[in-house]
Amino acid sequence: MRNKTAAGLFALFLGWAGVHRFYLGQVGYGILYVFLTIVSLGIISTFLGVIDAIVFFSMNEDDFDAKFNTAQGMVPPIYNRRLQQKGYPPMAPPRRPGKTSAPPRTRRSSGRNVQNPYKVNGIKKYKEFDLEGAIEDFTKGLEINPRDISLHFNLACAYSLTEQVDKAYAHLDQAVALGFTDFNKIRTHDDLAYVRIQERFDAFQDNNFRLSTPAAPAAEENKDEQAPALDEPAMDDMLLAQLKRLSELRDRGLLSEQEFSIEKRKLTR
Repeated sequence: MRNKTAAGLFALFLGWAGVHRFYLGQVGYGILYVFLTIVSLGIISTFLGVIDAIVFFSMNEDDFDAKFNTAQGMVPPIYNRRLQQKGYPPMAPPRRPGKTSAPPRTRRSSGRNVQNPYKVNGIKKYKEFDLEGAIEDFTKGLEINPRDISLHFNLACAYSLTEQVDKAYAHLDQAVALGFTDFNKIRTHDDLAYVRIQERFDAFQDNNFRLSTPAAPAAEENKDEQAPALDEPAMDDMLLAQLKRLSELRDRGLLSEQEFSIEKRKLTR
């Protein structure tokens, strides 16, 4: 994981050579600094390096991580803090996403293994941290083989990394329904960290990693008789309960002040 102080020192003392940009993985900017050093005898690149140093030193750790670590596929520090608060082990050091979830061949035809092309492309994009592209390909892969367990698991990981938690839970549920039994992988896989820090994870785990059983069709047919519409006082009570729940999560350290404000605005729209 890249360090804010190290980046600032590189920019201050070696900024004329673009060392700090190479350190941050910005190879294009690093080459530009080298070019500016050649054409301006280091005057312009040195000046830019000092400016970059000031910017790095003035950033807080979370902003630096969000810009130069999370975006590069590193472990967001807030994940580890929340995991530790819930009693789970911290995530492992940074690695290439998806490395442990390389899927087996899925289909056979005339004695020869045939791979799902969307699955192959999705895994490649996943390893390159092109998560949106991976999600698109994995979804198309399920259109070819909707019972592919590894596709559902990989989609759950991709949705977890993009913090689309409902979809992540839905695909984990589907993978287990189709026969996935490596539950320890759900408890420890780095890419599922965002799923595990959710309040609902304990109930999900207690239910053998399945979502709640849907209501029977008969109940759906009679839902108007069984569940009359809430009047305004009841809706107000629900809103107060949700706000109280948010406050509890903030007090327990599971939500930052900024996250609390965002979720509160969503509820009170």
